[in-house]
Amino acid sequence: MPIYEYRCDACGFQKEHMQKMSDAPLSTCPSCGEESYTKLLSAAGFQLKGSGWYATDFKGGSSAKPAASSESSAPAPSCGGGCACH
Repeated sequence: MPIYEYRCDACGFQKEHMQKMSDAPLSTCPSCGEESYTKLLSAAGFQLKGSGWYATDFKGGSSAKPAASSESSAPAPSCGGGCACH
């Protein structure tokens, strides 16, 4: 079930509530009883776990290709520039 954050415009009371997506939004503040309890817009909270595509492809930020060294002493093989190997 999603967790929604609410705040009362009258007294400033703020609290998270676990509700079904199909439940009607709350409107009565549990602190002061006013009908000014409104749902806040907040970021979705989720965490990617395990060894799936996220951990193998994006987590850590390093690339899978080794960087080309500018200090190599052997010249790169050449085919004359007429192919897509460059």
